[in-house]
Amino acid sequence: MKTADYGKIKWTVPGDNPILTPPGLSPVIADPSVLLPEESPDGLWHLFAHTIWGVHHFRSDDGISWRDPVLLIRNAMRAFIFRGDDAYYLLYEKYRPLQILVPWMRFWKWRSRIEIRASRDLSSWDDPAVLLAPSLPWHRDRALGESVSNPCLVRTGRGYLLFFSASLSYVPDCGFCEPKHIGMAESESPAGPFRVHPEPVISPDPESRWMNLGAGAIKVLRADDGFVGFQNGIYIDRGSGRSGSAILLRRSGNGMDWNTHIEEPVIKPTAGWQRSHVYACDIRYHRPGRRFLLYYNARDDWHWTRGKESIGLITGRR
Repeated sequence: MKTADYGKIKWTVPGDNPILTPPGLSPVIADPSVLLPEESPDGLWHLFAHTIWGVHHFRSDDGISWRDPVLLIRNAMRAFIFRGDDAYYLLYEKYRPLQILVPWMRFWKWRSRIEIRASRDLSSWDDPAVLLAPSLPWHRDRALGESVSNPCLVRTGRGYLLFFSASLSYVPDCGFCEPKHIGMAESESPAGPFRVHPEPVISPDPESRWMNLGAGAIKVLRADDGFVGFQNGIYIDRGSGRSGSAILLRRSGNGMDWNTHIEEPVIKPTAGWQRSHVYACDIRYHRPGRRFLLYYNARDDWHWTRGKESIGLITGRR
């Protein structure tokens, strides 16, 4: 498919949403990343997502009903699963213990990095290695801390591109931070080392309707003539003054220069479980079903003391 073809996809809700709600004492289940049955070693669907306790691994027979949750990595969030030639790679944001539990403590600055683990069976995992740490001025905010997060690994004809979020923007009506910039790095191997592009590839735009506060996160697919990205920008609504997040479709010829493909978001806040924010997603093409699957998480209220985040699914066909 070419980049322009992604704008022709018709998206529908296949059934009841959300498909996965927060477990136990956690108010969130967020940032899903999925392996399809044709990609997995056991013919099952696999989903990785985080709660306030860390990154969890789920299994499913149909991609909708999820079971057998395993807390895989503590003090971690925003995972991405990638199938390489000889192993599966799990990338995720690693933060200091307890930091996610106390977002109101502004004096305790955020600090995180991106780690990677490899597995050949999705059950036994190698020891973690640091894939990317904050290293440039736009990875840091003097008042809020330093962060690299939301990894997305893409295979190209010459190697691998790593898209990631960096730095922080404070969201006043939520009481926590969201990612400010999106960057890119290159490597010949999925496990690195990665060469970081010196400037962000996407940054917030004060004039943008959907991205005037933060760039959020992006999931990138390779197309025949470049790349497409599904990005959840962070914004302040000019009418209500409230924050929000919506998933935008973007296109690029080289992975560095990104244009908005369609002005209206693919998904935006509506009501109920996705009343305030529609956040990070993962998109996969399911060849047996001849359809795109877009898993995403959404929030039902603004402030961290009230809102809950769950995971939903929409499907698309050309």
